[in-house]
Amino acid sequence: MNSTMDEISLLRQAQRHQLVVRGIGEEIDLEIGPGDDPSFSASALVGVPGTDSVGPEDHEDQKNLLLSSSEVDQQDMEMSTMPQLKKKKKVVKKWREEWADTYKWAYVAEHDNTNRIFCSVCKEYGRKHRRNPYGNEGSRNMQMSALEEHNNSLLHKEAVRLQMASKEKAQPVVETPIYVKALLSKTAGSILEAVLKRDPHEVEFVQCVQEVVHSLEPVLAKNSQYMHILERMIEPERCVVFRVPWVDDRGEMHVNRGFRVQFSQVLGPCRGGLRFHPSMNLSISKFLAFEQTLKNALSMHKLGGAGGGSDFDPKGKSESEIMRFCQSFMDELYRYLGSDQDLPAEDVGVGPREMGYLFGQYKRLSGHFQGSFTGPKIFWSGSSLRTEATGYGLVFFARLILAEMNKELKGLRCAVSGSGKIAMQVLEKLLPCGAIPITISDSKGYLLDEEGFDYVKFSLLRDIKVQQRSLRDYLKSYPRAKYVEDRKPWNERCDVAFPCASQNEIDQSDGLSLVTSGCRIVIEGANMPCTPQAVDVLRKAKVLIAPAKITGAGGVAVGELELNHEYNLMQWSVEDFENKIHDTMKQTYERSIKAACEYGILKDNPEALVHGANISAFLNLAQAMIDQGCV
Repeated sequence: MNSTMDEISLLRQAQRHQLVVRGIGEEIDLEIGPGDDPSFSASALVGVPGTDSVGPEDHEDQKNLLLSSSEVDQQDMEMSTMPQLKKKKKVVKKWREEWADTYKWAYVAEHDNTNRIFCSVCKEYGRKHRRNPYGNEGSRNMQMSALEEHNNSLLHKEAVRLQMASKEKAQPVVETPIYVKALLSKTAGSILEAVLKRDPHEVEFVQCVQEVVHSLEPVLAKNSQYMHILERMIEPERCVVFRVPWVDDRGEMHVNRGFRVQFSQVLGPCRGGLRFHPSMNLSISKFLAFEQTLKNALSMHKLGGAGGGSDFDPKGKSESEIMRFCQSFMDELYRYLGSDQDLPAEDVGVGPREMGYLFGQYKRLSGHFQGSFTGPKIFWSGSSLRTEATGYGLVFFARLILAEMNKELKGLRCAVSGSGKIAMQVLEKLLPCGAIPITISDSKGYLLDEEGFDYVKFSLLRDIKVQQRSLRDYLKSYPRAKYVEDRKPWNERCDVAFPCASQNEIDQSDGLSLVTSGCRIVIEGANMPCTPQAVDVLRKAKVLIAPAKITGAGGVAVGELELNHEYNLMQWSVEDFENKIHDTMKQTYERSIKAACEYGILKDNPEALVHGANISAFLNLAQAMIDQGCV
């Protein structure tokens, strides 16, 4: 009798607290249940004994007591039910307004007809949380405590870091339309139409081919056999696309895509840069390889053209992560390299450090040491002449063009874009020429110093770049300068522009800005920095364009010399080295002007250098292809 009374008392107590009576072993879920008592999860379930375990006398007494208790407490039950429903709504509202702000990574959603508390990063709830010791069984307070512990775990923090990084890097996918120029001859038009039909989505490559075909119209009109040569020439000999798996410092695996396009070997082994940049794809690889093919053909050296790289971003990566990536990259690429096959060189995102890692892995896999990679630390024991050749060549070429106009660089305002190796070399060489460099840029904006950079300021800029700091730090020492965000330097007043950042950095509006700012000469440091629309604007304004095929001849010349053991560059003085580069630039300039004049393009034409360079390079390649047969 006493045991029965105790059970009835527990039942009445449970009814007052609105506890639901369940059978033993029945699953419960109290995330959004009546009440919000944190101590409930630790309470034992109330069991109701079955009829078989109760005697006849006890059964009768229990029945009477239950009837009497139900009559006595019926009014209390009705009174307690109404406020409790309001309390439930109030608690839910309180969680949504207050707890959602406190635990910003949590949210409520319905799953299997039940409201649950989810993590907004891993999209899991309850016991599915790796760090949640409570599982689904517990009050809302306990669920939030488990969620807080989950949010403080290393697993969750890494997920948050990756989520934020992906948001910063995510760029809207925009279909870039291909701008097609009107061609005079049907022959040239048919070639370009075939390229557009075969590779409709490779914008950069189609743009590069279009520029060359436009320059070659008078050549094709004069000699129709060159049409079939050009059709073969614009198709690369070999394209290699491969995956590059690597492991970061946290032990997580990543995969990137690697590219190598060996465009032409008719003049000699392929030579071209490797670029590590998130924007890298097959179209850019083909465009870089084709540009390098023509650039090498324009020189007097027997070299083919290649290009490639990966969509890997070395920024923010540790030394060990970059080393592991380079080694994985070379695990596949080494099959296609060799002193008589392909000679990789530096490009954006690939410097002496990366080339050292790549060469070390190549030597390890191939089993022998051979000079097929470029990099000052490997071949010249720290000589800086190789890294200066390309940048110095741009300044030498600008002096050469100005000399033809009876002018000089001294006192001219020069706008430079980019802040990589070439841009810094241009900046450095402009100073002894008496020029006034006023800008330098990075991916977030540009730095302007109206007074111009001098040797002391250049030293500060070089330290900033070596330490991988922001160009904004320059303002701490020179507050009169200014840093302009999300803009390009082409609207600043200048006489000569040196675009050294990336392809297509000068669009139509930038071309108009250059014209209105007083720019008269554009010296291309990057490959194809002007869009076709920008070229049209500059041509109509009579702005002279010096293409990268010519201005980069200095780097090509030194690249060939470094492979020739008869030359010991360490014994050359700086004056001798600069004279060699200057002579190379002058010879390239004269060959380009001569080729343009032979096909009716006047010397004073703003595009004479562009057309002359393309014609001269094409004729060298075409003759080799004719001599070697159908290759």
